[in-house]
Amino acid sequence: MEHETPFRALGFLLNDVARLMRKRFEQQARAGALPLTRAQSTVLAYLARQEGLNQAALAQILEIEPITLARLLDRLQRAGLVERRPDPKDRRAHLLYFTEAAYPLLDRIFALAAAVREDAMAGIKEADRARLVAILTVMKSNLAARATEGEATEVFVNG
Repeated sequence: MEHETPFRALGFLLNDVARLMRKRFEQQARAGALPLTRAQSTVLAYLARQEGLNQAALAQILEIEPITLARLLDRLQRAGLVERRPDPKDRRAHLLYFTEAAYPLLDRIFALAAAVREDAMAGIKEADRARLVAILTVMKSNLAARATEGEATEVFVNG
């Protein structure tokens, strides 16, 4: 059997790092840093990038089923952190916005995420950190471009 080269193991390594960072975030959140689950924190963090998004678009970004997102949003709404407003362009859709109570919690989410990143990056020089982020950004762009090419081909073939 052929041995794995570092490049062949890249996907596993990226997955393991992401999984371990999620696990560390969850551990810290449960230890009292946050009154939310990691899933709820993730919803808020992504919504912070584009407040006013509709539920369907957010579910697609998060790569979760719309019903799963709806349940998370129900909990966040009951907690007084998120509100759904009717979409003026689509009466079937709702746009998502933060309440005032969410902003201090967002600060805590981002602080905890920064602490987890710092734990993960311990011992890595600043220049190497910047290079890692730059490389991962290029990889993400490459794959995102290929993903949209595949969608266009699929629509053409199946449409």
